[in-house]
Amino acid sequence: MENDVSKNMLEQAGNAVNPATLGLCAFGMSTVLLNLHNAGLYEMNAMVIDVNRPFFGGFGQLIAGMLEVKNKNVFGLTAFTSYGFFWISLVALLIFPRLGIAVAPSPVAMGSYLVLWGIFTFSLFMATLRINRGLQVVFGLLTLLFILLAAGDFSSSDTVTKLAGYEGIVCGLAAIYVGVSELLHEMDRK
Repeated sequence: MENDVSKNMLEQAGNAVNPATLGLCAFGMSTVLLNLHNAGLYEMNAMVIDVNRPFFGGFGQLIAGMLEVKNKNVFGLTAFTSYGFFWISLVALLIFPRLGIAVAPSPVAMGSYLVLWGIFTFSLFMATLRINRGLQVVFGLLTLLFILLAAGDFSSSDTVTKLAGYEGIVCGLAAIYVGVSELLHEMDRK
């Protein structure tokens, strides 16, 4: 009996799983938490900058991306690992100056960083046109978010940054919705 259970567990472990649920939920939760701050609903704090973004947002997405290798999903690998490193790099941009390791980026430098991420995200949005509507919505909203955040930095406008915050909350919630729907779909297949 024990050998049958072990054999069944090994067979199931050998089957590819869908890591998109982890990646989308990690991205979505980190995006919502950061953009609640951008919308002006609370100050930047350790929950946003030090804990959630690098760990769940960063490492969670990196793990999801690495798991996409087994599924031979180049889009998932590229998207999840890229945004995992985005969260880690964003935290470094904010923490390194506080630690005296580097100079804080100017608004123009930060805006440029966000523009490049927006261009990259738009290219992934174009790839989602071959996948599904849920991912199209998430990547379309994310492209708009990067544009708004960059505009907020370039113009030093709190109003634009707050608008980006509210749009980012919607983007993050959309990612959570798609992630949970993927989870439910996977559970229905079992």
